[in-house]
Amino acid sequence: MRPDFILKNVMVYQTFRQCFEKRDVAVAGEKFYCVSPAISYPGVREIDGKGRYMLPGLVDIHMHIESSMTYPGEFSRITLPYGVTTVVADAHEMANVFGMDGIRAFMAQKTKQDIFWAIPSSVPATNEKLETAGASLGVKEISEMASLDGVLCLGEIMNYKDLSAEGESRTRDLINVCRNAGKNLRIEGHCPGLTGADLNRFIYEGVDADHTQQTPQSVMEKTELGMFLELQFKSLTPEVVKTVCDNELYENVALVTDDTMADKLLTGHLNKIIETAVRAGMPMEKAIYCATWTPSRRMHLDDRGMIAPGKIADFMLLDSLDGIDPVAVYKKGECVYCKDEEACGAAEAAACSFPDPFYHTINCRPAEISDFVLKAEDPEAKWAEVNVMKIGTFGTATTPVKRRVEVKDGVLDWKSAGLSLAVVFERYGKNGNIGYGFVEGALTKPGAVATTWSHDSHNLFVLGTDENDMKLAQRRVLKLQGAYVVFAGGKSLAEARLTIGGIVSDQPIEVLGQELKEVRAAMEGLGYVNNNVIMSMSTLCLPVSPKLKLTDHGLLTVPGQEHVQLVEKYER
Repeated sequence: MRPDFILKNVMVYQTFRQCFEKRDVAVAGEKFYCVSPAISYPGVREIDGKGRYMLPGLVDIHMHIESSMTYPGEFSRITLPYGVTTVVADAHEMANVFGMDGIRAFMAQKTKQDIFWAIPSSVPATNEKLETAGASLGVKEISEMASLDGVLCLGEIMNYKDLSAEGESRTRDLINVCRNAGKNLRIEGHCPGLTGADLNRFIYEGVDADHTQQTPQSVMEKTELGMFLELQFKSLTPEVVKTVCDNELYENVALVTDDTMADKLLTGHLNKIIETAVRAGMPMEKAIYCATWTPSRRMHLDDRGMIAPGKIADFMLLDSLDGIDPVAVYKKGECVYCKDEEACGAAEAAACSFPDPFYHTINCRPAEISDFVLKAEDPEAKWAEVNVMKIGTFGTATTPVKRRVEVKDGVLDWKSAGLSLAVVFERYGKNGNIGYGFVEGALTKPGAVATTWSHDSHNLFVLGTDENDMKLAQRRVLKLQGAYVVFAGGKSLAEARLTIGGIVSDQPIEVLGQELKEVRAAMEGLGYVNNNVIMSMSTLCLPVSPKLKLTDHGLLTVPGQEHVQLVEKYER
C-alpha cells in the first residue's frame, strides 16, 4: 500500500506527551498512514510543511448549531477553516419547535465536517404545565433517535426535579432507553448550582457530565464525584483554570463552545475557546489536548483526536502557537481550507433546504398597547410589592428580588420603578397564553427588543420600557415570521431575520452576523449591559437556568419549578 501524499518537515503534536516534535506524516485515503522522523515513497507527492505546527482537528462535543442561528451546511462551511473538524450537536432548539421533523431536517444535511448528534432530552425543558413548546419528545422518539447512526449521547439532562422525583419519572425513562440501546451512549448533564446531596443524586441516576458555568469549588466537587466537565467560555476564569491545572484534571476536562452567536462565529469557534483557556493560564499543549483527545474519548470517537496511523486524517497547520489560526485545514485527508486557495481550495458552499411550512410557524395575535399595561387587582392600592428578575453583567443567571412599584390610576407604574417589562406570547396557536415578568438591570432607555429566539420553547418574547415600541417590535417579529428586532422612538433600529422556525436564518453567516452585530449594538445603546446581551435576554425564558425565569405560564423558580406571583402583595 502506498500513501497519497507525505507532509514533510512539520512539528507534530504528540498527544500522549502533550508536546511537539519534528516528524513526516503520510496520508492514505481518509486516514493517517505513517508518522515517522523520515518518510520516503518513490513517486508519492511530497508537501513541504515548512516547519509548521501540525495539530489534530478540533472536536467540540457540546454545542448547538441553532445557537449560531444557522443550519448544518452553513455551520460546516464557516467553522472548518477554524480547524473544527468534528462536532456533537444537540438540536434541542429545532426539536422544541418542530419535534422529530426538525431533527430529521438537520440530520439529513450533508456536510464535509463530521456532525454527530445528541438526543434532545428536554423537549420541553420542563413540562406542558409550566411552558408551551412546539413539540414534545418522549420515550418513543428517544428510542427512535437512539437507534440512528451518528447518535452518540443523550443530550443535557436539565430537569433535576423530575430526575429526583420518587415513583415514575419521564427523565429516568429516557435514560433507561439510552442505557438499553446497546451503543454505550453517554448521558450528558446540565446542573448549574447543584451541590451536596442533590449533586450526588443527579450523578447516581446516571448523569456524569456537566457543561454549565463552573467555580473552583464546583470543579473539585464534581470531578471528585466522577463527573466529566465540559468547560465553555464563561467557565474559563483564571481561578477555574488554575484549579484544573494545579490538580492536573486534564483527563477529566474538555473544552466546548455550547453557544456561539452568529456575529461571534465570524471570528472563530472552538479555536477561540482554546485561546481563552490559554489566556486564563492553561498551557497551550494542555488546551489542545482538551479540545482534541479528551472530547474524542468522552464520546467514544476512537478513530480521531490524535495524529497516528489508522486515525482519520483530520488536522490543521499553524505558523505559530501564539493562537489557533490555521493556515490550512484537512478533513479526511482532503484540504478543505488554505489561505492559498488556489493550492488547496476552500470549504464547500452551504446548501439550505427546508420544507415550506418551516417558514410559517409564528401563530399568535398582533400585540396591542393594552397588552403592556398592567392593571392592579386591588383598585384602591397605592403600592405593589412585585417579584423581579435581576440580571447581572456576566452570564445568564438571574437573582430574584422584590421591589415596590407605585400604583397610579389603578395601573402598575413599573417604568418609574426603573424596571423593564418582559412579556411572553405563546406562539404555537395552542392556548394563547401571555406571561408577564419584571426585569431589573436590562433596558435603561425607552425602547423595546422582541424575538422568537427565546430558549428553549422559543415563544415570542418582548422586553421593553415603552409600550408603543413593544407593540411595534412584537408585530414586526410576527410579520417576519421570526426575528430579533430592536425598536426605539417608534422606529426599527436593527433586525436579524430568523425565518426558519423563528430560530434559524437561511442567509450566509456573513450577512446574518452583520445583522446580529447591529442588534447587539442597538440593545447596548438602550442600556443593556452584559457580556452577551442577546443570550442574557433570550435565556430569561429558560426555566432550567437559575434562578427566576419567565414562560408563557408566568414566573418560575429554578430548580424548584414553582410558580411565583408577579405581584406579591398590594399596599393601600
